[in-house]
Amino acid sequence: VECVLFNEEYMNCTWGSREMPTVNYSLFYCPGNPLWHRNEKTSNKEVECKHYLQDQGVRVGCHFKQNELIQFQPFHVLINASVGGKTLEIARKRMFLQDLVKPEAPVNLTIHNTSNNQLQLTWASPYPTNSCLEHAVKYKSNKDTRWTELLVNRNVFSLPSVDYEKSYTFYVRSKINKFCGNTQFWSEWSVPVTWGSNSTSKGTEEEWLHWFGIRTVLVPIASCLLLLMLVILLVRMERVWVILMPRIPNPSKNFDELFITHNGNFQEWAGVPKDVVESFKPNYSENICYVTELPPKDSHEPL
Repeated sequence: VECVLFNEEYMNCTWGSREMPTVNYSLFYCPGNPLWHRNEKTSNKEVECKHYLQDQGVRVGCHFKQNELIQFQPFHVLINASVGGKTLEIARKRMFLQDLVKPEAPVNLTIHNTSNNQLQLTWASPYPTNSCLEHAVKYKSNKDTRWTELLVNRNVFSLPSVDYEKSYTFYVRSKINKFCGNTQFWSEWSVPVTWGSNSTSKGTEEEWLHWFGIRTVLVPIASCLLLLMLVILLVRMERVWVILMPRIPNPSKNFDELFITHNGNFQEWAGVPKDVVESFKPNYSENICYVTELPPKDSHEPL
């Protein structure tokens, strides 16, 4: 049976394959020192697995939640197999959980240019106790054929004497150090980070996919939309020209009815009532008064 404690969050114990599908396996576990005797199949403290891992209906492992695990105490497991109504002991193992921890891969890799020729790589770890970790950093330039791998005890790695004509790619992984356990389980390698002259064009896989999507999808769509807008603008150019340069109105058409239909009669064209028109006509007459101018008295001319 092999057990791995993943990031101190859960543990999986597996015990083989499906070579005997008719066999029903059972796992019992007990933290501390169980009272197992030589002729007994189980102890008085054992607990059967609550969450079996199955492969096509056959039990192949057991899943342990975090509240079922106690570190720095012996952890005993016993596997039985039921065949033909008989119970057989398959394996019995004593282990320490701190020796079974496999941390998660480091995250948030960041490169800082601390001087003209030196790089500083930093990262974070999802593991809850960072002081219990040691790390491995591997890197190479775009002109190297082999990776260089170094061990570090902190979340910092410095690379002196970099060449600005090269690009550098870095990976990081972690495992429990000798002060907190005796494990050989390394985490998975982190997502790579790239720095250098070609990092902008090459970059990481995520950045490349991002720019590839922009060039192959967004650029053609934007071009089609711009072409469509130009066509619509050309179709409606006359309307736009009218808005920008409005025509001078011709008022003569508004007076065609005055001169053609009403013969210049403004009152009829304006709709003035007849009684109002009649009110402006004079309704009286004046007598003619003849005036004669008399000559002066000194004049000898006859009247």
